[in-house]
Amino acid sequence: MKTLVTGGAGFIGSHLVDRLLADGHQVTILDNLSTGRLENIDHLRSDKKVEFHRVDVATDPLERYFSGIDWVFHLAALADIVPSIQMPLLYHRANVDGTAMVLEAAREACVKRLIYAASSSCYGVPDLTPTPESAELRPMYPYALTKMVGESYVLHWADIYGLPAMALRLFNVYGPRCRTSGTYGAVFGVFLAQKLANQPFTVVGDGSQTRDFTFVTDVADAFVTAAASTLSGIALNVGSGATVSVNRLVALLGGPVVNIPKRPGEPDCTFADTARIQALLDWRAKVGVTEGVAKMLAAIDYWRSAPVWNPETIGEATRDWFRFLGKKTA
Repeated sequence: MKTLVTGGAGFIGSHLVDRLLADGHQVTILDNLSTGRLENIDHLRSDKKVEFHRVDVATDPLERYFSGIDWVFHLAALADIVPSIQMPLLYHRANVDGTAMVLEAAREACVKRLIYAASSSCYGVPDLTPTPESAELRPMYPYALTKMVGESYVLHWADIYGLPAMALRLFNVYGPRCRTSGTYGAVFGVFLAQKLANQPFTVVGDGSQTRDFTFVTDVADAFVTAAASTLSGIALNVGSGATVSVNRLVALLGGPVVNIPKRPGEPDCTFADTARIQALLDWRAKVGVTEGVAKMLAAIDYWRSAPVWNPETIGEATRDWFRFLGKKTA
């Protein structure tokens, strides 16, 4: 297939590109490098089946990149909670306008499949765990809202225009190349940089909260499996099939701990009900958390340039989190 991956220089996108190339497909990568990194795809520089274009899907013309494409994987987005609270319009432009632009380019090019990277953050603090796709959607902050609205656009384009498209709601994806930047965000990037610097892990609350940590190669497999199917107009959860406490995670990583205040709007448990994707796509995650953490530690040098967070800098970085979400959840 001729495939196109928006956000293909990002964490999940670059692993998806690797998988598509391994399966023999041609890949066009579109990424504006706002969060993606060329380092993530440097190993593909000499591969003649892949081409990279620095493109902003929300503002740049897309038609020529989509011509002749069979499968589109739309992963380009701005992530992280605090910046979305501080810059909601920027997130709307990237995550909502960008999605609409991709959908129209895909529709005009008559692509065969479009798979959208949706977010489990749409569930907010769910009433039920494991959480099924039928659960009420309760986005707690602008990032979650914009990803939910983007998903709605995808399903609407499938319904109204017949675009063969679907969404995958991803739960707590981790693995080599997971995001690291000047923005306080992904827990694994924070912890691994702290481990390299011989600093304690900053555990939120008492660490008993659990997360559905899903390894990135399993997520890439879910995207490819969805693209190869004929399903359209639905959203499916993608999770590991298990939930693991943050305390268990730091035990696997190994190192001292310092506890920081629990944050408003964060669920005590994220846990995907994956019955639907198992039934419809025969998909299951393969990598357990023990194996996944071992793979992360084997690739730990990636985080040597990552910012090293401590309780004071985290407190400053998350000030607006408490300011706005604290009022909402009081």
